[in-house]
Amino acid sequence: MRLSGKVAIVTGAARGIGAAIAQRFAEEGAQVVLADLLAEGAETARAIRESGGQAVFCRTDVSKSEEVQALISTAVETYGGLHILCNNAAVNIPGSILDISEEIWDLTMNVNLKGMFLVSKYGIPELKKAGGGSVVNIGSANSLVAEPLLSAYVTSKGGVLMLTKSMALDFAADNIRVNCVCPGWVDTTINDAHAELLGGREHVLAGIADFQPIGRMIQPREIANVALFLASDESSAMTGSAIVPDGGMTAK
Repeated sequence: MRLSGKVAIVTGAARGIGAAIAQRFAEEGAQVVLADLLAEGAETARAIRESGGQAVFCRTDVSKSEEVQALISTAVETYGGLHILCNNAAVNIPGSILDISEEIWDLTMNVNLKGMFLVSKYGIPELKKAGGGSVVNIGSANSLVAEPLLSAYVTSKGGVLMLTKSMALDFAADNIRVNCVCPGWVDTTINDAHAELLGGREHVLAGIADFQPIGRMIQPREIANVALFLASDESSAMTGSAIVPDGGMTAK
């Protein structure tokens, strides 16, 4: 029970990596507030409770300041404090800068980067009150390297890594650690639109070893295990770091 007595917020928690992280945190004893725009987040929270965990769902648009402040209040009022922030909410709309619209660019930055800023801005004061805590930002292998036809996404994820490092420096003296998880190609729906541009899901899977040397998609729970490590005291000496569970993608 590595997170026993801890209260955690996980954004983008309705499905995929976020749902896996919320489930993994709850398995290790955390009281979890799941945030997402998708109503199925309520079902994910219910499933956690049915498995013996503690979880509530708070419908949240992380790009809106007032909704993020309500999310933080929900966590504190429901469970009495806040110790862990996991910033996972993201969108991935593919295209070069000539293909995507200004609206898509703004949406990507608002969700992927501004959302992380807002959740941290309003959440970190509560971590300070608790005497410290952990912020786990979900970046991407694209925080480190680019790919074709992902201009807005890779730009936002590069920003996630630099925001992580900046926050780590700013709050180290407050016993708050801030780290970044940079996954490779994970088996979630966020990659579907990009896969279509690359010839379709089956075509991508047939050649996955060409860009992800382990030769398969990564499973959400594998990323959740890394997030758990960073959220727990097992990573007590780590802040400002990027952990890259990318199946070897960036080693090439």
